[in-house]
Amino acid sequence: MVRHASLNLGFLALPAALFVAIVFAGAPSLGQTPQAVKLSAGDKADIARIEHYLNGISTMRARFLQIAANDELSEGWVYISRPGKLRVEYDPPTPVLIIGDGGWLIYHDSELEQTTYQSLESSLAGFLVQETVRFGGAVTVTGLERGPGVIRVELVKSGEEEEGSLALTFSDRPLILRQWTVTDAEGQATQIALVNAQFGLSLDEALFEFTEPDEEGVTAQ
Repeated sequence: MVRHASLNLGFLALPAALFVAIVFAGAPSLGQTPQAVKLSAGDKADIARIEHYLNGISTMRARFLQIAANDELSEGWVYISRPGKLRVEYDPPTPVLIIGDGGWLIYHDSELEQTTYQSLESSLAGFLVQETVRFGGAVTVTGLERGPGVIRVELVKSGEEEEGSLALTFSDRPLILRQWTVTDAEGQATQIALVNAQFGLSLDEALFEFTEPDEEGVTAQ
């Protein structure tokens, strides 16, 4: 078993760029550092609505379609069980599985026979599955946009603004989560659209368990 002390953006070359960007972003910024946006009373009301909506999600299952910065397409399943549980399962031939087990985010590449661990609370992905979702404190709102029937909020990790951002896109009235967009430190954006998302259903806890294969390279942070 091989363990290393740090992670880097080398993982972004893999087809699973979206979730790797969320989980493992950490390169020096090559562009302007995002800044907190000044929110109007209407903005704050929308932020409160989005917080209430996200806190009302107990479980979710959806197909996803991912478009990477190089226009490469990937598909798979995403599962959420709050608090703390996440599973991202890519369709073949992408050999990637990502699991949030309540304490760790675990990235497994079966082709490279490599597994990487990062603390759940230290990642933007952890924001989506934390016990109480709040736009403040650990995350900073850097943008809020509205369109016909659509609302989009952009976030960064507070104090780590140069490492990239996460944007959440919702259809409005009723409010429904539709898409993630991740922009890395180099300004490369990757989108994932949710398809036929189902909420509030019963999910097998085994979905969020990971058994590490023998004789595999392991990276921990």
